[in-house]
Amino acid sequence: MTKLGKPSRVLVGLGSGNAIDQMKSQDIHPDIVDNYLVGVGAGAWPTWNSPDGAYITFAAQAIQAYGAVPMFTLYQMAQNGEGNLSDLTDATFMNNYWAQVRLMYQRIAALGTPVLINLEPDFWGFVVSQAPNRDATQMTALVNSQPECAALPNTAAGIGQCLVQMGRQVAPKALVGFPPAFWSGTAAALGAQMRAVGADQADFIVAQTSDRDAGCREVASPPAECTGRSGPFYWDASDVASPNFHESQNQISDYRAALGNGLPILWWQTPMGVPSDTPGGTDQHYRDNHVDYMLRNTQEYGDIHTFAIVFSAGGAHQTTINTDGGQFARLSGQYFARGGATLK
Repeated sequence: MTKLGKPSRVLVGLGSGNAIDQMKSQDIHPDIVDNYLVGVGAGAWPTWNSPDGAYITFAAQAIQAYGAVPMFTLYQMAQNGEGNLSDLTDATFMNNYWAQVRLMYQRIAALGTPVLINLEPDFWGFVVSQAPNRDATQMTALVNSQPECAALPNTAAGIGQCLVQMGRQVAPKALVGFPPAFWSGTAAALGAQMRAVGADQADFIVAQTSDRDAGCREVASPPAECTGRSGPFYWDASDVASPNFHESQNQISDYRAALGNGLPILWWQTPMGVPSDTPGGTDQHYRDNHVDYMLRNTQEYGDIHTFAIVFSAGGAHQTTINTDGGQFARLSGQYFARGGATLK
């Protein structure tokens, strides 16, 4: 919190799908605002708005002007489709990949202020599931052609280590975190797997809550965004039936213990639907109870070493502050008025 210049309490943020103009119109003042950095090569984030990665500068300055800490989610490895790891040994792709990572860090360094970075969601789960013996150190990737990483191994594990090492050298004020993919193993196994990629040397842990509103999964519509998982999807707020919030807290706590180094936790891409006893919902108005539970019971998260919760839609059809009937504005306002959850 000292590095971020924020009060010593659990921070509350907003991400994808929630524009600053919408925040202003509802008098919402988040501690953190997150934006994606997507793609490699033509049409990728360095070309947005203007060349040479100025998008980072413009976005970060707008976020800072609104009183929030900028956060960027680096999502370059999905350029050729999630789970397609064939380009890890392609020199053209990887040189472009690393050039953009360096540009990201350079742009962030030029800001002169701390910025949070979420490093490649889902990618690490695909690495583990496809690597020989589920070991990232046994999957080949091009890494040590980068001067900051010349001593690192040419493996998928080396990619994670290089992301940290390059950040430390180019943008020392940047705070970086890795998101484990729990669908790829137990918390204990993930701890060992993510240590191999350097996650224990980061600044925080990224805990992905859920990338879709529960109601979206329940109605499975639109299919491209709301299918592909097995239920039940709506969490039990009484923490008796499964799935529930205490189970989620225990899972990330077990992972944190297995990872080691005592890193603090940032919950990310937390869905924004509104509670309902009726399953489902409609486009951008699906039911979910994460905002309601997590902003009413935030101290539970502070007690397990959480320093921030970032709420955002995981797709274009999910609920946002523009479609939640004022839920987030009301509950976040009440949370801030109470003084916030204390940190452990």
